[in-house]
Amino acid sequence: MALLKLAALGALGYVAYKYYESQQSRSPAAFATGQPGDENFAKVRDAGPEAMADKPKRTWEKTDEEVDQSFPASDPPSNY
Repeated sequence: MALLKLAALGALGYVAYKYYESQQSRSPAAFATGQPGDENFAKVRDAGPEAMADKPKRTWEKTDEEVDQSFPASDPPSNY
């Protein structure tokens, strides 16, 4: 009887794990909710703090925005 209870508990745990796994977001960690992640071949998020998963702790300056917009290009913004 104990073996049957253990098997039932294992099956319940497996079902709960699969449900938890299906509820997880499939988008990359840096992407905000609603940002395209799966069909984004390069895996580069949109520029700006609203496209970030974790909101910045301080307000962005113009330089912050320009640097974020220039990624992943190798050239820095032209107004430095």
